[in-house]
Amino acid sequence: MKPHFHKVPVTLQSSFSIRHDIKPDFGTVWHYHPELELHYNIKGEGVRFIGDNISNFTSDEMVLLGENLPHTWRCKDEYFQNNPELNVEAMVIHFLPDCLGKHLLNLPEAYLIPKLFERAKSGMVIHGKTKETLATLMETAVHATNLDRVIILLTILKTLAETDEFETITTKSTFYQSNESETLRINKICTYTLTNYKKDISLEEVASLSNLSITSFCRYFKLMTKKTYYDFLIEIRVSHACRFLIENKLPTEMICFNCGFNNVSNFYRHFKKVTGMTPLDYKRKYLN
Repeated sequence: MKPHFHKVPVTLQSSFSIRHDIKPDFGTVWHYHPELELHYNIKGEGVRFIGDNISNFTSDEMVLLGENLPHTWRCKDEYFQNNPELNVEAMVIHFLPDCLGKHLLNLPEAYLIPKLFERAKSGMVIHGKTKETLATLMETAVHATNLDRVIILLTILKTLAETDEFETITTKSTFYQSNESETLRINKICTYTLTNYKKDISLEEVASLSNLSITSFCRYFKLMTKKTYYDFLIEIRVSHACRFLIENKLPTEMICFNCGFNNVSNFYRHFKKVTGMTPLDYKRKYLN
């Protein structure tokens, strides 16, 4: 799908941007920007779209995104329905690759930083002690001024460049040029799917949202996303099923129907195709 270009606001007095957000949601616009983004989700849960990856996110998750990697976080409706007074909370740093000067990347002592920026093009989920260290640094950076800000950013880059506590998010680096009308159209389809994934969604319904015939819609969606609409819908349903399995509050059969699958055998088949394991194996892996 083609994302919208986002201009990250940075003041003339700053070489990079850092903010601490507490607000109703993370927004829904599928977008990209030339800045790298270190995103620490303190509070909130739902589904995140990064490049060609669709996954659940929960509180206390940290992600590093490379330049021009499309992304969006969409909070699930249940989060706010069950907690009507809650907001989401995150700390976010945006910085251009050469924000501290082009010569820095050419220094022999800094050879790990260009390698980090290359890895980040596929997205990285940061774990363990590295995440704890970075969270503390980000909190300090929010209130830092002058040279202290630069020193903290360098420390963050050093920590990220030297760690092996991460997982890659996407299967390949992803970049798209935006087109406003296509962005609005694909966002409308995604929003409708995320809202209605529990029920049967026909191609007629989503095609009508796009003002296209079914045949044209199928061709359009495959062109934009490199997958069929039903593959996309199944990934959304499996993503929500994964969250329910980890919460371990409902039997698998109930999760199957709660996530929009019509029968258990189909659920098992699609779940294994998307995740590479059975629901039971998935639950055991994450609960253990």
